[in-house]
Amino acid sequence: MKRFLKMICLIAMVPILVFQACNESNKESTVNVTGKTYTCPMHPQIVQDKPGSCPICGMDLVPFDKNNKDAVLTLGESQIALANITTMKAGADMFSTDKQLNGRLLTDPEHTTVISSRVPGRIETLFIKQTGVNVRKGQPLYRIYSEQLAALQQEYLLAVEQVKQFPDDKRFQQIQMAAKQKLSLYDQSDAQISQLERAGKASPTVTYTATSDGVLSELFVTEGQYINEGGGIMRLESYSRLWVEADIYPADLSTVHIGQTVKVVIAGAEQETQNMEILFISPSLQSGAQLMQVRGSISNPNGRWQPGQQIYMFLPTKTKEAVLSLPLDAVIRDGKGAHVWLEKGSGKFIARKVMTGLESADRIEVTSGLQNGDNVVVSGAYLLYSEYILKKGTDPMTGM
Repeated sequence: MKRFLKMICLIAMVPILVFQACNESNKESTVNVTGKTYTCPMHPQIVQDKPGSCPICGMDLVPFDKNNKDAVLTLGESQIALANITTMKAGADMFSTDKQLNGRLLTDPEHTTVISSRVPGRIETLFIKQTGVNVRKGQPLYRIYSEQLAALQQEYLLAVEQVKQFPDDKRFQQIQMAAKQKLSLYDQSDAQISQLERAGKASPTVTYTATSDGVLSELFVTEGQYINEGGGIMRLESYSRLWVEADIYPADLSTVHIGQTVKVVIAGAEQETQNMEILFISPSLQSGAQLMQVRGSISNPNGRWQPGQQIYMFLPTKTKEAVLSLPLDAVIRDGKGAHVWLEKGSGKFIARKVMTGLESADRIEVTSGLQNGDNVVVSGAYLLYSEYILKKGTDPMTGM
């Protein structure tokens, strides 16, 4: 009898359990449908219905609206300004690819001045004693004691006195001109000779001045040192123009010739491109390396660049006419291909799949997917890509 009653109770509880299970199932289904969905900003294939971390990169998952299937991304004016989104009209133009060469800036020897002694003697005073100092033309550089120069001064003064005593004697006039010519050959200026004539007394010490502007790059002597005629005293470098020298493999020599115009970019100023003419190609390989050098020169206003800085030289290799091309940053490439962002109306952006071709240092050819006149996003495209993933929870290339 008791067993019979237990069976009746169990049979009566079955509908209740089934009803409760259905209710719980319906609740769970409702939560999955109406609750938030989370994804990884970097890996949109990671999707789950609760917060957490990406198992690939460890970033925190972010919520997104999985029911929003609109492919258009809409941004406000403030968002566009904050993301620095700019556009340009696509149009066909000439396109060329470049080959990059690495190189360096060097001092131009044509703008180097070596100061040497014109007379033998002893260096009494160095007015500049450290390298790196700017020197102006006419600035005193050193004072030298020279018995030979003093003898030439005395010879000139004697000739002047003879002309004064015998003004009509042409022979004495010729002797004076010859004595003055000797002083000029020892870098005595007309002003110094005139001062000597007014003083009427020879001086064994003479001050020499700079013959050009420059920077003192090397000093060869010290005060009190004896020096022979023609001995080096210092070197002045002018950095108003600099050599640009780049390394090239012999197999690539066919792409370069003297007189060719190339682009040069200095490291640290990649946004500033300068055009330069190739002036020299080395006829032999560099010692210890299978490299040759190509060289040109560029202006250096205000000494902005320094010798030794790294440069990149771009040689044009292929050229096409009437090609659609875009800045490199306008094209986003991933495992699913390449795409760009088009502006369709004010603040409305949509992704467009494209096929690419030739690529240069700053531009890329678009072979299909674009038409003339399309308004293409050229800066801020990656921010649009990230914003789309955050809002839609999927890659914009999905389904293309």
